[in-house]
Amino acid sequence: MAKHRKDRDSWGEWSLSDKNVYDWSSEEEEPDGRARPVQVLLVKDDHTFELDEAALSRILLSEEVRDREVVAISVAGAFRKGKSFLMDFMLRYMYNHASEDWLGDSDEPLTGFSWRGGSERETTGIQIWSEVFLVDKPDGTKVAVLLMDTQGTFDSQSTLRDSATVFALSTMISSMQVYNISQNVQEDDLQHLQLFTEYGRLAMEETFLKPFQSMIFLIRDWSFPYEFPYGQEGGMKFLEKRLKISENQHEELQNVRKHIHSCFTNISCFLMPHPGLKVATNPHFDGRIKEIDGEFINNLKVLVPWLLSPRNIDVKEINGSKITCRGLVEYFKAYIKIYQGEELPHPKSMLQATAEANNLAAVAAAKDLYNKKMEEVCGGDRPFLAPSELQARHSVIREEALQVFRGVKKMGGEEFSRRYLQQLEGEIDEVFVQYIKHNDSKNIFHAARTPATLFVVIFVMYVAAGITGFVGVDIIASLCNMILGLALITLCTWAYIRYSGEYRELGAVIDQVAGALWDQGSTNEALYKLYNVAANHRHLYHHAFPGPQVDEVAEEQDKKRD
Repeated sequence: MAKHRKDRDSWGEWSLSDKNVYDWSSEEEEPDGRARPVQVLLVKDDHTFELDEAALSRILLSEEVRDREVVAISVAGAFRKGKSFLMDFMLRYMYNHASEDWLGDSDEPLTGFSWRGGSERETTGIQIWSEVFLVDKPDGTKVAVLLMDTQGTFDSQSTLRDSATVFALSTMISSMQVYNISQNVQEDDLQHLQLFTEYGRLAMEETFLKPFQSMIFLIRDWSFPYEFPYGQEGGMKFLEKRLKISENQHEELQNVRKHIHSCFTNISCFLMPHPGLKVATNPHFDGRIKEIDGEFINNLKVLVPWLLSPRNIDVKEINGSKITCRGLVEYFKAYIKIYQGEELPHPKSMLQATAEANNLAAVAAAKDLYNKKMEEVCGGDRPFLAPSELQARHSVIREEALQVFRGVKKMGGEEFSRRYLQQLEGEIDEVFVQYIKHNDSKNIFHAARTPATLFVVIFVMYVAAGITGFVGVDIIASLCNMILGLALITLCTWAYIRYSGEYRELGAVIDQVAGALWDQGSTNEALYKLYNVAANHRHLYHHAFPGPQVDEVAEEQDKKRD
């Protein structure tokens, strides 16, 4: 142990007399050179994340370690399962590994990372030990060893995204991740590991190599030593059985195991006994070895050197390149920016994910019914249908589709399903717009609207040019002739586009302009105006065509005789 560190009280917290020493922010220098845990990743009340770059840089960019290859060791897992308790024994080993009796005095309280008994969480975010240890490996290289403690997953104050982010980030940064599990490896432990590692892999660059290095399953309070003995050998046999893939397994179980194998270069397991009732039930327990069960201590003497001995530690690698402390700072910054943004999907609970899938399946079934019935009404081989009739049939089929959605048993409750019902209504209305366009395209008069509109413009401009030219208003006559020529060129252009299929964007613009002109007067109003014009200028018609006028008078006289 570091000689200059003070003891904590019986709850594992720093004593009140030492509070002014422990309350150390990133803006201050480490008082008296004392090593202590430093919060580098903070989880705020609004469930966002913040990296304390100043504290991280001060630790990893110090002159002694910044250019050294780094070994990052992290412990992660569910909250209140003894992660910080284990980290403090690892600290004790790092300070005293030269001695065989590295555990020290049996009456010495356990200090280092803050820990305590009880049911409420203690660690939040990610903490690293402020002292980076320099270790000589058997090949003669000197590496920097960094110890990280993480916030426990699934506590009552954290969202699933909080837990996934902290676990994923610690796995991405560490060269050895210790997955702290209580009593047994259950299927939900593997599924959570699959979720967290996939969330980490999403944030990393694609690589042909496995994205993470070593994963150690540490099974605490193992109760079946008669099946698999304590230690690494029993742990490996147990883990081999748990991660075995067989043909008769369900596909979901196989996928979980394949995913875990694809993520880590090395996977190991260690089985640890229970530390004893005094540790579990005594609120004043402060980590003294004399109060811990002897079998736990014996296995602890094997576990910690197995994790931390110079021959067993691995340098952090990313994409096959070894990382220094300086490089690790940059990766820390890059990864936290990804998790601070909205680029990654938010992980969801099993209930939420299942409820979403359930509701989306109901939406898909309802849309399928709507599309099938609308195809029967106005599909590709069906003739043109009057718009009013199409609207009426749409309303009936739409209501049938909504009833299909409402009739499916859905998870998540009525409030959760309401937004999917609104989504279905919006999607059906969007599809109906497409059916309207498809139906209109079958109307020969609708298809001829553009050339008809242009012909009308040409005819009107021709007549207007003739009349204005006759009365001597040459400027207006020239303008009408210019519009006439432009309309004629547009008509020829439209015909070429329709024939060749080229310049479709220009064709769409011409159709839009023609449609706007068509809709400006709309059909009934335009016909009414034409009728009024004809009625008001009948004398011009009779003067130009006297024959029909005589016939018309004769017909009127015949009607009077009758």
